[in-house]
Amino acid sequence: MYSFLVKILFVLTPESAHYFTMNGLKCFCKIPFMKTLLATVFRVKKPVNFVGLNFYNAVGVAAGFDKNAKYLEELACLGFGFVEIGTVTPLPQNGNEKPRLFRLRKDEALINRMGFNNDGMLAIADRLKNRPKNLIVGGNIGKNKTTPNENAVEDYEKCFKTLYPVVDYFVVNISSPNTPNLRDLHDKKPLAEILNRLVELRKNFEKSKPIFLKISPDLSYNQIDDVVEIVIETNIDGIVATNTTITRDGLDVSNNQLKEIGAGGLSGKILSKRSNEIIAYIHQKTNGKLPIIGVGGIHSLESAQEKINAGAGLIQIYTSFIYKGPSLIKNIAKKLQIKFS
Repeated sequence: MYSFLVKILFVLTPESAHYFTMNGLKCFCKIPFMKTLLATVFRVKKPVNFVGLNFYNAVGVAAGFDKNAKYLEELACLGFGFVEIGTVTPLPQNGNEKPRLFRLRKDEALINRMGFNNDGMLAIADRLKNRPKNLIVGGNIGKNKTTPNENAVEDYEKCFKTLYPVVDYFVVNISSPNTPNLRDLHDKKPLAEILNRLVELRKNFEKSKPIFLKISPDLSYNQIDDVVEIVIETNIDGIVATNTTITRDGLDVSNNQLKEIGAGGLSGKILSKRSNEIIAYIHQKTNGKLPIIGVGGIHSLESAQEKINAGAGLIQIYTSFIYKGPSLIKNIAKKLQIKFS
């Protein structure tokens, strides 16, 4: 059934198909009993306690899918145990020029250069006041494109303070390849400044909420060592590994098509191996003491279990959900064996 639907949706551009599908689902869920029916079919309750939070199940939707927190109930009905919204920036921004999202169907992959398009922190925080009560929601935060890196910490601080009352955990995004120079924030000095500021701000709130750092799969192991050192020194709660990659190795798509598409972050099956390597490296380096959310290339129960076996306590999915639909989420959520929580 879903494979037939995909053939229809893939006639549309990727971005148009996304909003057409999710807005259609939103309307469908307003029909009496339909939301309950979807949840009955797809939602698997298999609780996981991770960093002090109780997740409905271990399978979340990665940041970028629901940038503006518009589809939380619908994604929960389709089986996700948690949703990470964003990336959220202080000011609204349109993102990069379209087209900016591309399918690589043979590779079950996507290339995107969205550019943190979102409604801005105030609109999103207001929307989250009416969020589902039984769903863990993470807030992925970043800086505006026009904010120079030397002032980046101020943007992260603004988003952190604004979203604090309405999300359950935070992810600091310094690893998107689609905002100019953003990945330079992996360097020790700016990264330590951002994380230390957020940890200090957290002390002003009655309830302490977990803070994660989302890292790039394109880092060297020496760079990962530096990042892990700062994460431990600043006392944040964990790492999300990994974001999209700028490499194009191992794809079936032609070089001509890749040139035509141009720049952007690659996600999909091809990312699985590198993401697993980084998760395993961090897990071993920290003796399993640093919580990790695994994301990148999950396309089956087996590939999801590989993330857990490597050291992740939760997983997140995006690209394969587009290609394979909610039955994949249900299967993984039901059969995934959690080792680290």
